[in-house]
Amino acid sequence: MTDPARYGPWAVIAGGSEGVGAEFAAQLARDGINLVLIARKTAPLDETARRCRDLGAQVRTIATDLLEPESISRIATDTADLEVGLLVYNAGANTCREQFLDADLAAVAKVIDLNVTRMLELVQHFGRPMRERRRGGIILVGSLAGTYGSMQQSAYAGVKAFGRLFAESLWLELREYGVDVLELVLGVTRTPAMERAGLNFDIPGLVVSEPADVAREGLANLANGPVLIAGDNAAAFGWGNGPDRAAIVLGAHRRVQALIGRK
Repeated sequence: MTDPARYGPWAVIAGGSEGVGAEFAAQLARDGINLVLIARKTAPLDETARRCRDLGAQVRTIATDLLEPESISRIATDTADLEVGLLVYNAGANTCREQFLDADLAAVAKVIDLNVTRMLELVQHFGRPMRERRRGGIILVGSLAGTYGSMQQSAYAGVKAFGRLFAESLWLELREYGVDVLELVLGVTRTPAMERAGLNFDIPGLVVSEPADVAREGLANLANGPVLIAGDNAAAFGWGNGPDRAAIVLGAHRRVQALIGRK
């Protein structure tokens, strides 16, 4: 159970409308923590809010696109009267799938803004009061994609590698203040976004996690930072961080091509 006295009374979930974010929301609602849910799409956002209200939580929704710079000031305004004890940043995505030299740099910048810039802004905004109160928690949802380079994911792989090292550094800085930091590293997870992308979940030996399971793992291990590899992906994470980079990158490339249905 997530302790409301330590991580409440309010939690902010960026990317809280579906998939892993929605499962974080439901589990926190069951534990008595109120919610601010942030997402771009209003329909799934409202559905998750309804689900969590039925579980007894107070819920505020903020329908905003985090790629818009003014989204942060809106979030700050809409939560100014709340004591936020937990921030979950689950709003990372790869929005640019061109090879780097063919990509528009503006599209690459969106990947960086969503996965790095907005994350840093929200961590500073909500983390500073947590440090002053000497309690709270921050969960940053990462990806195995940050362990090796990947074709057509050059910026995304880079920002996910950044996210893990940032989380480790933040954990060092905040641990003496009683604020827990956890980078929750996901592998292939059966989220609506991955299903819409048409990923092949039926590859023999592929580890596929369920959103409810990885959210449960993250909350249960929030105090055990700085990094948790979700599901049964520890071996893949260790392999991806090995010393023979050429073999790892080429091997990972073949696996990714199979996952997305290409040869």
